[in-house]
Amino acid sequence: MLTTMTNHHKVIVIGSGPSGLTAALYSARANLNPLVIEGFEAGGQLMLTTEVENFPGFVDGVMGPELMDTIRKQAERFGTTYISQDVTDVDFTSRPFKISVGEDTYTADTVIVSTGASAKMLGLENEKRLMGRGVSTCATCDGAFFRDQELAVAGGGDSAVEEANFLTRFATTVNLVHRRDSLRASKIMQDRAMANPKIKFHWNSVIEDVLGEQSVRGLKIKDTVTGDTRELPLKGVFVAIGHTPNTSLFKDKLELDDAGYLVVGDKLTNDWDPKSPYATRTSVEGVFGAGDVVDHTYRQAITAAGMGCQSAIDAERWLETLGQ
Repeated sequence: MLTTMTNHHKVIVIGSGPSGLTAALYSARANLNPLVIEGFEAGGQLMLTTEVENFPGFVDGVMGPELMDTIRKQAERFGTTYISQDVTDVDFTSRPFKISVGEDTYTADTVIVSTGASAKMLGLENEKRLMGRGVSTCATCDGAFFRDQELAVAGGGDSAVEEANFLTRFATTVNLVHRRDSLRASKIMQDRAMANPKIKFHWNSVIEDVLGEQSVRGLKIKDTVTGDTRELPLKGVFVAIGHTPNTSLFKDKLELDDAGYLVVGDKLTNDWDPKSPYATRTSVEGVFGAGDVVDHTYRQAITAAGMGCQSAIDAERWLETLGQ
């Protein structure tokens, strides 16, 4: 591949959600002058949300895009630079590491991977149009906005059942829409859902459309056995059919788990230093991971930001061992 430009950086951060920007902020304040390759869709999942009420420091809440812009500017203030393009290839076989962005190549002494994970969606046009206006992928984030409303959850695994149970704290009724005639969730999660009087099950059912103009007013549901369709009036739908970690770029280059998430810290099987104190280290020495690309349990902005902080401190301390 023809290389038209080469720039070297002590730290390159791949990704620009809460973890990536926090990693950049900490690296910048350590005078490491990080480069963030933020991608064409910069900002992560919070760019798809409206009001965020559970990020510390905002008494009255903050809009997701506004929060990300604030953190971005904060990191920029201390010397972070940005490239608003996608990484097309990485070479971690030797240091300095090589990061390709189209025809340009950037090298780095250390790399922080914070590419996040993308929620799987139903693939409906109105689902995308009404995202943040009644359609959500995070009950913990948005459930409190739907007090005393009727809601729906799409899915039948642990995530869907957990979301449904959580939403009963706020909703009058939670309709669990599942395409099969039984749940795929663990037995204990199924038992909790079955025992919850606020959860109503719609078996052998799929969501054909999300109804509403400015906000969600209902769902069009199809029975997969009879073919019959019906409308279900409600105010919100939570899509819980899983997440896909954004790790295709790192396949066969970093250790991933069976679900495709980046493996870090003491969970590594191919560990370059088993006694290493670096909680965010990956299988390649000098490469660190943070945020939803690592975490398939919490997936919150604040936990991602916390891991971003950890990864930056790990990278800084690792560079110090090299005398850099």
